[in-house]
Amino acid sequence: MTTTPHPDQVRLPGQAAAPDGPIDMYPMYLMHHAFRRDLDRFVAAATRTPADDRRTWHRLVRRWDVFAKALHDHHRSEDRYIWPYLAGRVDDAERRVLAEMEAEHGRIDPLLAACRHGLESMTEAASEERRTALRATLEAARNVLGEHLGHEETDAIPVIQRRIPLEEWRRLEKEELRKESRLTDVLVVVPWALDGVPDDVRERVFAAPGGAAFKVLWRLTRGRFARREARAFRYA
Repeated sequence: MTTTPHPDQVRLPGQAAAPDGPIDMYPMYLMHHAFRRDLDRFVAAATRTPADDRRTWHRLVRRWDVFAKALHDHHRSEDRYIWPYLAGRVDDAERRVLAEMEAEHGRIDPLLAACRHGLESMTEAASEERRTALRATLEAARNVLGEHLGHEETDAIPVIQRRIPLEEWRRLEKEELRKESRLTDVLVVVPWALDGVPDDVRERVFAAPGGAAFKVLWRLTRGRFARREARAFRYA
């Protein structure tokens, strides 16, 4: 009996682990990379953007909404589909890991709301005191989210690899995870997720099943995304 070799797992900057297994987890790692990258950029922008440049602060608020929606949708998919699927298929130690994942999601949400409030405050009555408070909140969000992503990569993804058969994962992706995405969301997420990704990883995405469509979308959207990114993070 022959067995299919496991795919080589993607390793991206900041990633804590890439556990072996039958499922190619590159979509998960792309999202994690984008979350880490964004919070680094927001911390830098909060530090360097002139307090009186309200146009840029407004752009940063809009850009924050892109990040926050992507993170919310990512966590919602995990909480709605992946963790419930696993709930009846895990042992006690693995069940504790899943409970920790959901609890961490709950701790992240208030920090995201506080970050947006801080950014919004800089568009209304900017001050160095507000900047200092915003930077501290963004750094806290970066630390808490970074710890969560590392925990997920180290402890939760091995549970996925052990407990979800490859064909069932493909079914979940097709029938559950992807049905949450609208075309308008995809047009934003594709250039966002691929920004700053090494060329070889990007080409791997394009070579994967369905990747040709992502390549077309990326070519159509990357220029506009890059221009908006440059304006929002012009001081970062």
